[in-house]
Amino acid sequence: MTTLPVVGAAMTLKSLELHRDWLIAHQRDLELQDFVMADVLNGDWMPRVEQAKRLLDGHTGRVGIHGPFWGFTIDSEDPDVRAVASRRIDQGLAVCEALGATHMVIHSPFTTWSYNHIMNEKKEFYAIIERCHQTIGAAVKRAEDIGCELVIENIEDKDPAQRIALADSFNSPAVSVSVDTGHAHYAHGSTGAPPVDHYIRIAGARLKHVHLQDADGYGDRHWSLGEGSILWHSVFTALTETDSCPRLIIELRDHSKIPASAAYLAGLGLAI
Repeated sequence: MTTLPVVGAAMTLKSLELHRDWLIAHQRDLELQDFVMADVLNGDWMPRVEQAKRLLDGHTGRVGIHGPFWGFTIDSEDPDVRAVASRRIDQGLAVCEALGATHMVIHSPFTTWSYNHIMNEKKEFYAIIERCHQTIGAAVKRAEDIGCELVIENIEDKDPAQRIALADSFNSPAVSVSVDTGHAHYAHGSTGAPPVDHYIRIAGARLKHVHLQDADGYGDRHWSLGEGSILWHSVFTALTETDSCPRLIIELRDHSKIPASAAYLAGLGLAI
């Protein structure tokens, strides 16, 4: 008898108050979204951590956060921007340490532009890797120390293997990859990238996190599952082929539709 995977969700503390019972009923994994903004990270964020701990009393699922990403990329060619990015990532890990969070999402540096130019000039790929090490090298060591995993999420990535190579370059158990289904579907529909299930298969053992959102292959929709054109059976078939036990995180713009998205997958016989 096959045991279906249990999906979790990404949400803010405000939404956690509303969906707490749904989350705890199946001890679903959680990703908090309150710590992506600079003003939060530069301020006193400890009351938010304390609120989260109160709301999660009785919760035994895995907890993580979406790390900061607005306004920077981890491979910036400007050393001053890299310094800001390093500080933001370190602030995110400070939240993880206080919260006991065991994953933090960070964004991939790879774009369609970089894909096309890497194909023409291979040394640019290694330059991107080097700049990423300069930005988050210290963060990787801190993540190792606190038992947190940095999961690199595809954004514009056209070649899924490039992100795997970036994760491998750190040679650390604290760095792995995430697949965002909507981002992959956008890249497939708009840039000629492989379909979503290929992103999952190519990630293989490095896949530790998945953002589940539906889309139309044109934009980053974050629609409720079933509202777009992603082939969910192919996605979950690919997931059954990995033994890395990735966190399956429903990530929607409309948090009120999170339970309905889980119910949609349950109706297809794919997940709980």
